[in-house]
Amino acid sequence: MRNVSPIYDVVVIGAGPVGENVAERARAAGLSTVIVESELVGGECSFWACEPSKALLRPVVARADARRVPGLRQAVQGPLDVAAVLAHRDELSGQWEDEDQVEWLNQVDVELIRGHGRLDGPKQVAVQTPDGETIRLSARHAVAICTGTSAALPDLPGLSEVRPWTSREATSAYEVPGRLAVVGGGVVAVEMAAAWQALGSQVTLLVRKGGLLERMEPFAGEMVAQSLREAGVDVRFEVKVTSVARAGGEVRTELSDGGEVASDEILFAIGRAPRTGNVGLETVGLSPGDWLMVDDTFRVTGVDGGWLYAVGDVNHRALLTHQGKYQARIAGGAIGARAKGEQVDDARWGAHVATADSVAVPQVVFTDPEVASVGLTTREAERTGRRVEVVDYDIGRVAGAAQYAEGYRGRARMLIDTDRAIVAGVTFVGPGVGELLHSATIAVVGEVPIDRLWHAVPAFPTISEVWLRLLETYRT
Repeated sequence: MRNVSPIYDVVVIGAGPVGENVAERARAAGLSTVIVESELVGGECSFWACEPSKALLRPVVARADARRVPGLRQAVQGPLDVAAVLAHRDELSGQWEDEDQVEWLNQVDVELIRGHGRLDGPKQVAVQTPDGETIRLSARHAVAICTGTSAALPDLPGLSEVRPWTSREATSAYEVPGRLAVVGGGVVAVEMAAAWQALGSQVTLLVRKGGLLERMEPFAGEMVAQSLREAGVDVRFEVKVTSVARAGGEVRTELSDGGEVASDEILFAIGRAPRTGNVGLETVGLSPGDWLMVDDTFRVTGVDGGWLYAVGDVNHRALLTHQGKYQARIAGGAIGARAKGEQVDDARWGAHVATADSVAVPQVVFTDPEVASVGLTTREAERTGRRVEVVDYDIGRVAGAAQYAEGYRGRARMLIDTDRAIVAGVTFVGPGVGELLHSATIAVVGEVPIDRLWHAVPAFPTISEVWLRLLETYRT
């Protein structure tokens, strides 16, 4: 850490990918910038979420793909090399050390203070360092809260004694539990169920209500559930956990249907909560623990002076790393522009105003099969009253799918805005479909007219030919 100055143009609390990008953009605008971090620079995504989880899942998906290829399937019938998978996970997670990330901050000339940062009044931040020192910082222009979220846990008696897994333990564990209960039906739940089942656990997936991946098209969750069951996961729907207890190293989970599940570990993946309970919100008239409401430049509403920003998961607009980094680029640019006295609130200043958080949020679920979606779902279109035509196609009928895998199972759905003749949303399910997603994102964000999409010719034989088949289906 370099010598610390108590006054900066910008103070950023939280050095995950979002905070790093806010700080870098503010510094690139010529503003002196400091970032405060209580854990590892790089945050949740680098050490306990995106990077380690995908490192665990990649061998699972690659083996599943290989088993569908004639001439190769017999060579990959054995179990995964667990030690090698976990070692690769550790490597991609930087062995849970952040020297590379700190060096990047040095390169972009952003100061780092390690410790717990919290607001201490308007434009003031107090940092409690690991050695007990308090450092007080002042911001000339802006303070940005980029503290993200933590795993939500249910209110169950004795839960702390059970020592449940959250997403952090699920992505960083060094031993494969013989039996793993997973509570939840969202992305973390299905990804970790797939990963640990393939690594040798007997996984029981407990879903309280509805199906899997409820925010996506229903067929996505149905296809993932089918695949998980084929892999050996015990998937149970409409069950609520009523009590948990650990005895003799075993977790006993009682369910609302009268059943009981015995496991070695239990993972709760039931949602996320904002990490705003101890960041000093009360010193500026806000309620600790709340999500922070923001405008389209990520200034917190309800705080006088326009100096407080909340970027990334804490504002609850789109809880995804890539969306948080998108927000950070806009927020950092807006802070820099405002410091120069430039107007940024008007939609004409598009570089500093977020639109993708409500129009086109791309997401991939890295299970087998993969799920990739962007824009509206059918339910969202119905809820908002938007008139759409639903176009479905079996991806397995595309020539490129036959080249990809024998017995390819996949499905594509395209929603056409019938009033404007543009693509309003796309969902793909199937092996390898994550690489189709950016083309769909461009179509939705760019509001490409359907008549123009006909002239975007997909290469043969690739899975991307599904775009042509969707358009043909729409026209017939």
